Amino acid sequence: MPFHTTMVPYNIVPVSTPDTAPIWEAAKQGKLVVQKCDACGYFNWPPAIWCNGCKDPDTTKSFVEVSGKGSLYCWYICHDTSITGFEEKVPYAVILTELDEQPGLILMSNILNFEYGVLGEGLDNGMRLKVCFDDDPGSGLPVIQFEPDA
Repeated sequence: MPFHTTMVPYNIVPVSTPDTAPIWEAAKQGKLVVQKCDACGYFNWPPAIWCNGCKDPDTTKSFVEVSGKGSLYCWYICHDTSITGFEEKVPYAVILTELDEQPGLILMSNILNFEYGVLGEGLDNGMRLKVCFDDDPGSGLPVIQFEPDA
């Protein structure tokens, strides 16, 4: 039965860019931030050049802290050993979490600190999750992951 407390070491890691730097700076403080349109209040993930809600290319957007709580939207179990850096971790769950702040605000990650079957037994769409951060010493970035919200 898979039970991962970490996915480290990561050989594939996010890259902090000027557009995503606020996300990684907040993650270093244990916070999850999401880009929000200052005009219509729509949350954009990933960060977008223009708002995906009001479609205004000129609106300003800010990064705001969100609760980090949500529901398991869907998942699959990866058994592929050809993905560099994750060979020793198979099988592992790749999950989509829909955050409570907005329908359709979905983040892709892994689930940590939860035992599930090799075919995903125990992972139920709708199960409550909360953000956690998996510190990757190679990149210095805390990788955004999720775990059960007991």
